[in-house]
Formats: sequence, C-alpha cells, structure tokens
Amino acid sequence: MKTSSYSGFFKLPVEDRLNEVAEFAGLTEEEKATIFSADSLDMEKADHMVENVIGRFSLPMGVGLNFIINGKEVVIPMVSEEPSVIAACTNAAKMARAGGGFTASSSGNIMIGQIQMLNIAAPFAAKSKVLEKKDEIIRICNEKDPVLVGFGGGVKDVEVRVIDSIVGPMVIVHLLVDTLDAMGANAVNTMAEAVSPYIEEITGGTAELRILSNLAVHRVVRARATWTKEALGGEEVVDKIISAYAFAAADPYRAATSNKGIMNGITPVVLATGNDTRAIESGAHSYAARNGKYTSLTTWEKDENGDLVGVIELPMAVGLVGGATKIHPAAKVAVKILGVETAAELGQIIACAGLANNLAAMKALATEGIQRGHMSLHARNLANTVGAKGEVLEKIVKQMVADKKVRLEYAQELFEKFQAEEK
Repeated sequence: MKTSSYSGFFKLPVEDRLNEVAEFAGLTEEEKATIFSADSLDMEKADHMVENVIGRFSLPMGVGLNFIINGKEVVIPMVSEEPSVIAACTNAAKMARAGGGFTASSSGNIMIGQIQMLNIAAPFAAKSKVLEKKDEIIRICNEKDPVLVGFGGGVKDVEVRVIDSIVGPMVIVHLLVDTLDAMGANAVNTMAEAVSPYIEEITGGTAELRILSNLAVHRVVRARATWTKEALGGEEVVDKIISAYAFAAADPYRAATSNKGIMNGITPVVLATGNDTRAIESGAHSYAARNGKYTSLTTWEKDENGDLVGVIELPMAVGLVGGATKIHPAAKVAVKILGVETAAELGQIIACAGLANNLAAMKALATEGIQRGHMSLHARNLANTVGAKGEVLEKIVKQMVADKKVRLEYAQELFEKFQAEEK
C-alpha cells in the first residue's frame, strides 16, 4: 500500500488489511500486534488510567482511506461502534480526490483558563486593575510550568470580561495559554489556581471557579475541499446538498443531527488517538451556538464551475503529549499511522474526517435517503447477532435487504431456515 487510495480494501481479510496499513505506515510486527489484539492495554495500565477498574472494553478500529490532506496521503485510524461511518468517510474522501483533496489549517494552540471573580462592588474598575497588572499575572502563571515556557509555551495574554448572572455581576479573567502539543488541561488549571490569590488581592473579590474552558475559540481548525459535480453525480446533486445545508444552517433541530454526522467522523479519530472525546464534543457544539443560535459547523457552496465546496471550522483541543495518547499502546500506533508530528496537524486531519462524513451523510440524504446506505451494514450486524457466519450470514444479509425487512426477528427466522436447508 503506497498511497491512501485503495480499491476493494473492505473485501480483504482483516490480517491482509492490517498488513497493507502496516506497509503504508511502516509499522513493526510489535505495533501490528498491538492494534490487532484486544488485550494490548494490559490490566496494570488500565488500573492506573481510571478509578475502580474491573476490566477492559474493546471497540473495532478501522481506517478511513483515500485522504489527501495538504498534499499528503493520509490513512486515518477510526474507533467506532457505528456501521457505515468509516465506509462513508472513505467514500467521501475518494470523491474529493478529483478536486485535489483537503486543505486544512490551524489558528494555534491557545487554551483559555477561566477565573471566576465574585463579590466585586465595581466590576469594570476591577477589570481595568487586572489588565494593568497583566505582566505580573503572566509571570506568576508561567513560574508554575517552566518546562512548557522553555519550549515556547505558557501564558501569552490576559483578557477580562464582565458578565451578568442570576447572582449578580461577575468578573471573569481569561488566561490565554499556549499549550503547544499538549491538550493542556492540567497546565491551564494549575496556572489558574496559582494566580487566583493575586487577582483577589488586586480586585478585592473572591475567586471561585478556576478551570479551563472547552470553548477553545483560539484553538480552531479549518478544513475545506471541493467535490466536482461529476464526482457527486451531477449539478442537481450539488444543489440538493446545498439545500440540505441551508436547512441545517437555519434550523437547530436539523443542525443537531447534521452536526452529529460531522462528529461521526471526528469522535472516532479523537478516540483512536487517546484524546478526550467529551472535550472535543462540548467545544464543537458550544462553538456551533457561539453567536446565540445553534447552527451547522460546516458551510456548503457552489463555485463558478458548479462544483461543491465544503468548509468546516471548530475548536480542536487535542494533544500528542500526555494522557492516554502516551499511555494506551493502540493510541500510540494510531498516531504513527497518521504520521503527525504536532497537535495542530492532528487537529487538521480530524477536521477533514468530520467534513468528509458530513458530505457523505448529506449526499445520501439528498439522493437515496439515509436508510439505504445503512441497510446492508445493519443487516450484517443483525445476522451476526443471531449467530450466523460465512455463507449463511451473506445469504441472510442479501435476503433481508432484498425484502426490506432488516429486523432482528427476521434475521433469526432466516437463520433457522438456512440452517435447516444446509442439513
């Protein structure tokens, strides 16, 4: 496997698929064994990752193929329990190749640490006082993490907001922290706690919450791609997809499901690389509502050639340093498959996966309907659930799809029928 473009990958036996990806990414035999084995996370490591450990839980890892991102061939590891997600991502990336693939960029690695100040009689005067002492605030914070500062990170600026609330006005101090290739929650929280007594001294108020924000508006990734009208099936399909986008942009009920389709591509890559799925999801959805109305994380337009252009923009607080990314053996191999060297690069790839999944979902909705794409994969899961294997499983799937009866009880009925016929 020399490029991420691959025809018939899903038809290969699992071992052959792994060998192809191993050749692409230069995996060792040990690394291949790590992602092939459900027991790659040993119990001792698991016991130190979370509390009250009683075992481990395994999910399938697949790969999104066909991606070209910033001119580079990329294979994307994805961990998901949902059928059709990885296939949809792969198919959308394949169609994007005709338009040159994906282009992505990042705004930087700045995280926000929030300090909530209460009991302040003159909040706007307090805001002014805090900003006057900005240099000292930065010094106190950066003393807490000399290693981060030594690599070029640390607090870069201070912002102050005055907000109204049901308990009265609050002065909210924002520490803008460059966390480099770490997600940075621990560093940001430590700095916020360390500097709070000094801010109390300046303002005469009381510091309450001191914690980072997952609405990482200074750590945004953007990705775009062009799908030619020929690749999509004609200009009519382009128009239908734009109409579907217009629905999501205007209606929060539709936007919630459209953005879920985006997260179908994003969350599996975040999970595969050992990053914090909840942080990314909360940041994405709050960003979608940052202007007072919940809307789509993507935009879709038709260019002068009649081709479809998609753009995604969202916060992406992922890291390559610390956390499960450095502890979980399979996560480390996933990072190697991606071939990334910085957190920004990882975030850009994740955004591309989200954009690809959004395109796949909207194309399905605008043309054949979402159920047709899901039907055979759901039928396969049901056939597997009732215990079917090999040729019998394939016959059950084919029959359920043909009859448009993709239900567990029908799978059981067919299983018993085909088993009886084989005897």
